[in-house]
Amino acid sequence: MSTGAKLPSRLHHTAYVAKDLEATRRFYEELIGLPLVATWCEVDELFGAQRVYCHLFFGLGDGSALAFFNFAKPQDQQLFGPELPASPFRHIALNVDAETQQGIERRLAAAGYKEPQTYVLEHGYCRSVYVTDPNDMILEFTLDNPEALEVSEQRRSQAHAELKRWLAGDHTSNNTYR
Repeated sequence: MSTGAKLPSRLHHTAYVAKDLEATRRFYEELIGLPLVATWCEVDELFGAQRVYCHLFFGLGDGSALAFFNFAKPQDQQLFGPELPASPFRHIALNVDAETQQGIERRLAAAGYKEPQTYVLEHGYCRSVYVTDPNDMILEFTLDNPEALEVSEQRRSQAHAELKRWLAGDHTSNNTYR
């Protein structure tokens, strides 16, 4: 169902609260390879109080970014960055090519990352490398199957029917790519 509205062109940034900005910078810049493209140090009246914070942006290939906040006051840090229960189903997934994925895996291994901090899942339609960052956030670096375009077209054409089937109680797997 199309509303005729123009879709957003791309993700501008996605933002999270960082526990330690330098550990976050080292991880994203040195291990993952994302350049630090902006650091904003700001003071704003937000939610009834003056908030002092730093905001880092790490660039992605399409011009979008991963952004991280850190607050000067511990009470603001706690308020806006509360601990969330760990879950592999809450993560950021970034598309990569084979060379980039292999480079990330090599740098993580050289830095001493091993299961459960990092692991690989072969989904069939893609190969995913997962790693937990210094903020306990999970990142997924996804290498699409060479037939990704055909797979995507098939999933798109069946998306509503598959959702309806699931909601009706039929939980049979439709992943025939494994």
